[in-house]
Amino acid sequence: MSTSDALCIRRFDAHDTPAVIALWQQAFPEYRDATKPQRNPHLSIANKLATQPELFFVAVLNERVVGTVMGGYDGHRGWLYSLAVDEAWRRHRIGTRLVAHVEEALTALGCPKLNLQVLSAKREVRAFYEALGYRADEVVSLGKRLGELAATAAG
Repeated sequence: MSTSDALCIRRFDAHDTPAVIALWQQAFPEYRDATKPQRNPHLSIANKLATQPELFFVAVLNERVVGTVMGGYDGHRGWLYSLAVDEAWRRHRIGTRLVAHVEEALTALGCPKLNLQVLSAKREVRAFYEALGYRADEVVSLGKRLGELAATAAG
């Protein structure tokens, strides 16, 4: 089956929540780790719906969510988050199409540069982004947990 004609990329809808959570738990094992409350998919969705929900997209194939991506833009830089594709549909250009979709949405907002972070152990993910033209910046990513999550370990 060809995904080029049947695949639809659209804004996330609240009815997509169970499918998105299942996909994220498949794609991001840390979302199944109860010792990492900062990786709570319900909280991630709620936070995104409160901030720029128009930049939260799902890829749907035959009425089934097979991919997600989130974008963010603060007026200075854009960010790409939570790109996930169902294992059964990887290598069908769904991830590439999701990245292009969020790039177009951010470009339309006047975003001059898009940033993303990849866990250093995920070499295949880094290779995917490099194939799309992304390059490592000469920066160090720092992070700090805030609020209730301040006491949790980094990650």
